[in-house]
Amino acid sequence: MKGGRQLSIYPNERECIRLLENAGCSRRVMHHSCTVRAVAAAISERIPCNRDLVLAGAMLHDIGRSVDHSIMHAYEGYRILISLGLPEDLAETARKHTGAGLDQTDVEEFGLPPGDYIPATIEEKIVAHSDNLVSDTVLVKHTHSSEKLAARGHMRGSVRMEVLHRELSAEYGEDLDVLVDRLGTKPVLSGACAELR
Repeated sequence: MKGGRQLSIYPNERECIRLLENAGCSRRVMHHSCTVRAVAAAISERIPCNRDLVLAGAMLHDIGRSVDHSIMHAYEGYRILISLGLPEDLAETARKHTGAGLDQTDVEEFGLPPGDYIPATIEEKIVAHSDNLVSDTVLVKHTHSSEKLAARGHMRGSVRMEVLHRELSAEYGEDLDVLVDRLGTKPVLSGACAELR
């Protein structure tokens, strides 16, 4: 305990930026991750969860893009976080963040290593859906991402995303698409993330 507060086992914002830099992530990936963190912070204010895990997961969900920009980046992110000795639950947020997760058919079709790619914990779900609400560095309504998936022929993923949106919106107490108006399409970044601009 430090100052009456238990120290987190998850890296803080500044430490996450250092981990992304050390892995070789581009500034664009880091800015995207900071924007996803801003959305996850807003969602986690009203949904009971391990907030330290959510914020670190939002920052590190795309660390795998340092080695791969295909769908494989989620698995690569998981591998990187495990190799760094970070907690398994944090690594799982990276593996399970794509869309609303990937079912076994998706895993086989995309040639991913066998494993569970469906977000199950509230923290995994918040990280995955926060990413769905951010296109590059712009906050968007969930339909932007679900319709994009459907247009690419990924109907199962689009349906999973809609279900996840409804579930988290119910937990939040209102439709999460309100965050576009509340935070703006370019959320203001603070702390270490503000220094990236």
